[in-house]
Parts: sequence; C-alpha cells; structure tokens
Amino acid sequence: MESTAARPRPVLTAGTVLPEDAGRAALVARVHDPEAGGPCVAAVRGERVVDLTAVVPTVSDLLERDDAAEVVREADGGRAWRLDGLLGAPPGQGDVPHLLAPVDLQVIKAAGVTFARSLLERVIEERTGGDPAQATRVRERVVRLVGGRLDGIRPGSPEAAEVKELLLAEGLWSQYLEVGIGPDPEVFTKAPVLSAVGTGADIGVLRASVWNNPEPEAVLVVDSRGRVRGATLGNDVNLRDVEGRSALLLSHAKDNNASCAIGPFVRLLDDDFGIDAVRGLDIDLRVEGPDGYVLRGSSSLREISRDVLDLVSATYGAHHQYPDGFALFTGTLFAPTEDRRAPGEGFTHEYGDTVRISSPRLGALVNTVVPSEEAPPWTSGVGALMRSLARRGLL
Repeated sequence: MESTAARPRPVLTAGTVLPEDAGRAALVARVHDPEAGGPCVAAVRGERVVDLTAVVPTVSDLLERDDAAEVVREADGGRAWRLDGLLGAPPGQGDVPHLLAPVDLQVIKAAGVTFARSLLERVIEERTGGDPAQATRVRERVVRLVGGRLDGIRPGSPEAAEVKELLLAEGLWSQYLEVGIGPDPEVFTKAPVLSAVGTGADIGVLRASVWNNPEPEAVLVVDSRGRVRGATLGNDVNLRDVEGRSALLLSHAKDNNASCAIGPFVRLLDDDFGIDAVRGLDIDLRVEGPDGYVLRGSSSLREISRDVLDLVSATYGAHHQYPDGFALFTGTLFAPTEDRRAPGEGFTHEYGDTVRISSPRLGALVNTVVPSEEAPPWTSGVGALMRSLARRGLL
C-alpha cells in the first residue's frame, strides 16, 4: 500500500453528514477552535453549530443533566460556526476550526462478537492464524459444520449450551464462540479517553497489517449512572491478521493511532428517538478505493444476538462504574469476504480508501484510511483539556 499524502479527499457538506430528520434531532458536536484555545461542546442547529461550552464544559457534563436535550435545543450559546466550514477543514490542522469526535471524558468501550455472521468470521480468523490465504478453505469447513446451528440462538440459553457441546465434539469450539453464544459477552476497552477521531479525519491501519477491514457500528453514549443518553456511529477498525494470530493481541489489533472513529454527532435520546429506535437502526457501509474499487455492506441492530441494554449491563454495574460515563461500540454484522487483491484472500484496505458509515437517523461518519504511523499524532489528552478549560475560566 502506498502513502495517501497527495490523494484527493471526500468533500463533506451538511447535506451529506446530517441525519435525514436533523430538524427533529438533538445533536451534540465537539469543535476544535483555535480562537478558544481548545475543544468546545456544541449544538448542531440546522447548518449552524453553536458553542455551549460556557453552559457545559464537557460532553460528559452535558449528559449528566436530565435536561440535556433541552440544553442542546434551546440554551443560549457563544460563538457559532457554519457546519460546512467545519466539514471542509483539512484534517489534522490545528490552526482552523474543525469537528472532533463528539465524546470526550467517556471511556471508549467495545462489545465484540455480538452478531452470528461476524462470529463465524472471528472463528475463521482464529482457525487461519491470521493468514488470509487460508480463509476460503477454512470458511467452507466452518460454515458447513456450524452454519445454521447459530441462527436465532440466545446467548447463555440451554439451547446455546447444547450447541457448545456439539461443537466441542466436532473439535470446533473457539474462544469467539464462547463470547458469542456463552453467558458473558466480550467487552473490552477500545481506545484511550480522548483518542478517537471524528468525521472527516484520517483513520489509521498499521502499516504491517495485510488483512483488515472497517467495522461499522452503533455506539451508545452512557452516563455515570448507566443510562443510555444518546447514540452515534463508530468505526472499530479491525486488523484481522493480528487478532487472528492470537486473541491476546487484541489491544495491538484495536488500539493504534487514529484507529477509532466516532461521529459525526451524538444524537440524544428523546421522545422522538428512544432506545427502541436505537434497536432498529440500520447502518450502511461504503468503501471507495483510490482505484475506483467500491465495497458496500450493511448491518442492522435488529439482528444483534444480545440486546443493547444487556451489553450496557455487562459493562456497567456493581462490578464496574464509570464516573465520566462511557461510549460503547455494540458490534457489527458486517464482515467482508469478497476478494480484493487476490483470489481467496477476501477484503482488505488500501491506503486512500474512503470509508463512509451512515444511518438515516444518525448521519454519516466519513474517514480516509492512512497508515497509523502517518496519521496526525494524538497530542491532546485529559491534561490538555483540563488546562484549556481552566484558561477559559470554565472549571
């Protein structure tokens, strides 16, 4: 794969990133503003983005308020930016206002293996040892032996336990099947606080990876009391060759520079957009390569194996608390298998790919794939945010 430095980037506008029903939505953004000297919490009101930082210094603080949606819709704000202007900013340039990931102090968590179809692909990664050349052969055997046994099964149920015994007898039990149909889901820390990138930014894939793909997901944004307060979109970039070598390499596969994208905005739950609307979200994926290659895919939360609130309960409770809340990736149905480079090797990214993850009620998260080693370095953490807010008299 070649460097992307001179390649054209997608043109983003308000019309291409806003939800279809944006006029009814309470949308939260974060904006890097060099004039303010740091990030700003903002409300998206039509094609204007209004600074609310004087009212709520962080998104985490906003979501602790019971009247968060009213604040986003009605509170008097400070400066305002044109959404098109923020979307048109070159990625990685700190001297111009631009959109950030719309979460801040929340811990970034992820639930894995929550859909049966992607569950089988994780088993295939494991069985190939991360070698894409073996994928077709292994996939045929796994699908033949496992296939329909997982259709409609409820994780942790007696039926799931029976399937486990059958697979053990076939020599096909896997750590991925354990978390996919066993009583406990996989929940891991995807990325450090404040490390996610937003829409329009570069997204990173390790230069050494030769088998990888995007993971389009719904992301729940949860407050310190375990209440789901909003939802957004995420790309939980997956290095299949790395994780396939060993599940103990999960952190190496998942947590790299710019390898987590969240956005474009957090849509707050309200009377028009409740948890049942989240359960019914359809998520579309489109990958456009610099060579004209196009990949399309989709994922629907209606097909998830575990209810989204069960995933929240597995993350937060008497066993674990999050005083600043958390953002929870809910997993994906999407696992691309069509060949791109060579027969039998399936899909993998090329640098310069544009990845568009969209849902009618959440908008569109758009990123360009680059080597993690060439993505803008992550330089602004919790300390920098606190110092910035203190300088502005907001703490």
